[in-house]
Amino acid sequence: MKTTLNLHDELLAEAKAFAAGQRVSLTRLIEEGLRMRLRGAEIAPAVKRRAMPVSQGAGGMLPGLSGLSTRELMDAADDRAADAAGGDAA
Repeated sequence: MKTTLNLHDELLAEAKAFAAGQRVSLTRLIEEGLRMRLRGAEIAPAVKRRAMPVSQGAGGMLPGLSGLSTRELMDAADDRAADAAGGDAA
């Protein structure tokens, strides 16, 4: 089956070079990676999802957050979790 993937240019270049070094096609490399990841998901313990306490409700972001960066939101959630635990999350 054919499909189209949107990959970051640097990742694609690295994958092509790796596949060439292993003397396999890029398709085979991607298939192997998917199989490994799917197999790992079957045996990996479920990850506890955590709330993202970065909003004030009704769609408003906490002061200082733009909401445009996942990293920014994750850092804010970590900071709030550390504050709630009374310690440092790092």
